[in-house]
Amino acid sequence: MNKVVARFAGDNLIKGTTNDFFSGAEVFHLSILGAPADEKPFEIYTKNLKALFFVKDFLGDPHYVNRNEFDPKHPPVGLKIRVEFKDGEVLVGSTTEYQPGRSGFFLLPADSGTNNELCYVVVEATKEIRIL
Repeated sequence: MNKVVARFAGDNLIKGTTNDFFSGAEVFHLSILGAPADEKPFEIYTKNLKALFFVKDFLGDPHYVNRNEFDPKHPPVGLKIRVEFKDGEVLVGSTTEYQPGRSGFFLLPADSGTNNELCYVVVEATKEIRIL
């Protein structure tokens, strides 16, 4: 099971686990954090998301400020990319699967100290995607 935070447009979010998300998935299921074990997973349509964050833990560090800079000790694999979402949030990272015209892609954050291990970016929620 993957720990994820599903971020919707407008800053709504749901925390939980999933085991059926893949790149390009139209729908996936999320077991909501804290829900009873016998509760049916929540169905999420990927097109309604801003991004899906695969996280190390659900708490994170509220005082940590993402650097959006590559660590010279950890050279990136793939393209260096900068994503600006329509809400102004910016992510910098690397990707091996970005292609214009696709609905989304995985991004590995540049900042290895962040709580995010991986992020699936929904292209429709972006303002600008720039190769660095």
